[in-house]
Amino acid sequence: MKKSILAIAIFAITLISSTDTFAQKWKKLDVSPMDASTFPDNWRESNKVLKVVYGRPQLKGRDLDKLAPIDKVWRTGANEAAEITFYKDVVFGGKEVKAGSYSLFTIPVAEGDWTVILSTAKNVWGHYTYKQEEDVVRVSGVVSNSDESIEAFSMMFDEDMTLKMGWANTVVSVPISAETSED
Repeated sequence: MKKSILAIAIFAITLISSTDTFAQKWKKLDVSPMDASTFPDNWRESNKVLKVVYGRPQLKGRDLDKLAPIDKVWRTGANEAAEITFYKDVVFGGKEVKAGSYSLFTIPVAEGDWTVILSTAKNVWGHYTYKQEEDVVRVSGVVSNSDESIEAFSMMFDEDMTLKMGWANTVVSVPISAETSED
């Protein structure tokens, strides 16, 4: 009986003292949370063509050109550079790209189309270590205006697999197709 009481006492003391171990100090929620978009976007479809993972900064009354400076490389979102994974070979903005994962950068332009870049750089924070020699392709992203202001930077794929990147009243589009041309 004494052994049972001793075992229970040791167990209880261990449980009480380990409660402090389990009391984690969790980080605050990120103000620019990560998000992902896929094509196709139906959760029932497991045979995806591509997926993009990116941070979602908010405007919060700020100007787009302050957050994504004109004529400068931008990480295309917040925090880490956006990462796009193609599960199949694709044509991205008219240029053939092999299946794989790439960092996605953009160069905003004051008037006209933005430059959209796929880079071999991986696990990159921001754009601070961007190197042009790591570019796989550079294409033009066609700029259009949104009637409504988009508060949180967002990426999506429309039914034609066109990548749409929207923030403030700016939408940048890059066509993508899963068929490569035969030479």
